Amino acid sequence: MAKKRVTRPAARRSVKKKTGRTVPAASRPAARASRGARKAVRKQAVARKSVAKKAPRQALRKVARTPVSRPSEMFAPVAGAERREIGNVLLEVGKAGAARVKRMVYPAGFRWSVDMKPVVGTDLCMHAHVGFLVHGEIHIEYADGCVVEHRAPQIVAIDPGHDGWVVGSEPVVMIEFDFERDTVNRLGMPLMHTHEPA
Repeated sequence: MAKKRVTRPAARRSVKKKTGRTVPAASRPAARASRGARKAVRKQAVARKSVAKKAPRQALRKVARTPVSRPSEMFAPVAGAERREIGNVLLEVGKAGAARVKRMVYPAGFRWSVDMKPVVGTDLCMHAHVGFLVHGEIHIEYADGCVVEHRAPQIVAIDPGHDGWVVGSEPVVMIEFDFERDTVNRLGMPLMHTHEPA
């Protein structure tokens, strides 16, 4: 009668290395870990990748939901810019190539015909304003009675020949680009606003 071959449980087996020494199963390399352990490691890696993909979208949603009211950077001094105040408007100007970049802060209650007209000496503002409205709301009224409302965030292009005022209790912050007295020509804007009926 043939003898039955008895095998020891896997936990007690020993593995012979090329050196001839035997190494207990408990000290085998991690690469030989059980199938369940390998599966768990793979699952964790997949979960980490999934979180990494979702993170930017979740961050954007969080930013969109977070109310931002006058962050300090919006009003902090601009490094390297010339800073002055004209007609209650805080103006910071810096050169950028052939153009100038300006940050203008109009206080709540500002109106061009009240605050700036005595300084400038013209009936209407004869400058063109092109840039980005960062914060607040401002209304522009042209000589023909046309009123245009601008609310942040918004790209703006305001023709010469206008009055303007800040709406609400928050200041208006606008980033403008100009070429000093050559702004209208360089940007291809009209010399005066003309209202085209719809």
